[in-house]
Amino acid sequence: MNLEELKGSQKKYLRGLAHNLNPSAFIGQKGITQTLIAEIDKALEATELIKVKFNDFKEKDQKNSLINEISKATQSHIAGMIGHVAILYRQNKDVEKQQIRLP
Repeated sequence: MNLEELKGSQKKYLRGLAHNLNPSAFIGQKGITQTLIAEIDKALEATELIKVKFNDFKEKDQKNSLINEISKATQSHIAGMIGHVAILYRQNKDVEKQQIRLP
């Protein structure tokens, strides 16, 4: 899947799936580091859908710019942002490992 935008219904579906997930990565004072990107990349590879929690950035603009940067770096979609938690989705390239079927 290329990086076209997710439809509203697809984002809603993914947010529903993500509801019970625990955050896979936390963004602290250091902001975005190579280690963080690698961690997020690995989590997306394993499960396709993850949550990223902001511990230190509480302003909406900061969070939006950081999550957009992470999304670009990991080639993932932003399925939503609820409070201080962002939901990222990236379909597995290996068809057999794909766990999520988008509506």
